[in-house]
Amino acid sequence: MKLFVASGIIHPESGGPATYLYRLLPQLQARGWQIEVVSYSDDTPTDTYPYPIRRIPRRSLPVRLFDYARAARPLLAWADVVYLHTLGLPLTQVGGVRPPRVGKIVGDQGWERAQRKGWIAPTLTVDAYQTADLPPIAAADRAARAREARALHGVIVPSRYLAGMVAGWGVDPARIQVIYNAPPMEPMPDTHAPISQAAHAPTLLYVGRLAAWKGVDTAIAALRNIPDARLLIAGDGDRLDSLRAAASDLGDRVRFLGRVPRADMPALMRAADYLVLYSGYEGLSHTLLEALAVGTPAIASDQGGNPEVIAHGVNGLLVPYSTQPEAAVEALTAAFTEALRPGMRPRLAANTGIDRDRFDFASMVEQTDAALRRFVR
Repeated sequence: MKLFVASGIIHPESGGPATYLYRLLPQLQARGWQIEVVSYSDDTPTDTYPYPIRRIPRRSLPVRLFDYARAARPLLAWADVVYLHTLGLPLTQVGGVRPPRVGKIVGDQGWERAQRKGWIAPTLTVDAYQTADLPPIAAADRAARAREARALHGVIVPSRYLAGMVAGWGVDPARIQVIYNAPPMEPMPDTHAPISQAAHAPTLLYVGRLAAWKGVDTAIAALRNIPDARLLIAGDGDRLDSLRAAASDLGDRVRFLGRVPRADMPALMRAADYLVLYSGYEGLSHTLLEALAVGTPAIASDQGGNPEVIAHGVNGLLVPYSTQPEAAVEALTAAFTEALRPGMRPRLAANTGIDRDRFDFASMVEQTDAALRRFVR
């Protein structure tokens, strides 16, 4: 069985799709799949991979589209199934039998692009975007995304929230399958070793891209209302400089760690008191799952797939999300205050293993393998 994996991001780059493929593909190989990968990638690989990867540098748009299409064309003729991880890739086949295409959809790339390019107001949420009146360029992009999704033979999504969104694009619900993401379980110490043992300062941790919708600026603003607590920010992105400026008055209470090596992340998460994710847009967060897997509770917005991972007051706290800065800071301040009450962290941490069967790595691999085999002719 021959599987062509087409992606816009790949290990060692950061991000959920890259992490997912890095962990999943060797497992699929062990189940009999021959795998070839094409992805955009500007990072120099630090690992060896048991499958070939053709890395397309992100040069000027016409050049990289041409390079990607040229690399993909022979694999489209070779593959039994195409596993597509980014909509909008130039997968043009000339002649031959077109292999079935299965898409993994983890969010709305159209909304992300519209936000990034300034086509829509920054306060327009991903949910409102689905039916909003849009400027012509954004409306055309939204329609193109929906057409491509409807043409897929099958769609895998990591949350019920995304299943509903994709069905709203006109995709037949019978073609949509929810397969929850899951990190592989790794042995960790049984005890919580705080990062700030000497000062006993509560430590909050953010991990991920520094994108506008991730709410890092709100976390920094809320921290001003919480004496002594610290915020560690692991990640990079376009907003790094503006976030540094926003946190300048807080001194060492806010530390920017940059991109933390993947091997170091479990220990960092384990040492934090809470993971913080006040995002306005999450399909299903790998970061939340990884934090819970090492026993660290989370403070997360009530958006997207977050409520499918975090049970409020059980394994973390869900925070009402707002696009209004004052209301957002007030809500997150209240959540920080509650989270740091005496005894709250141990009580929530004791429940981080609940519902683990639903986010089981072996089950995710098995379900994904079965979903792809359905389309082998």
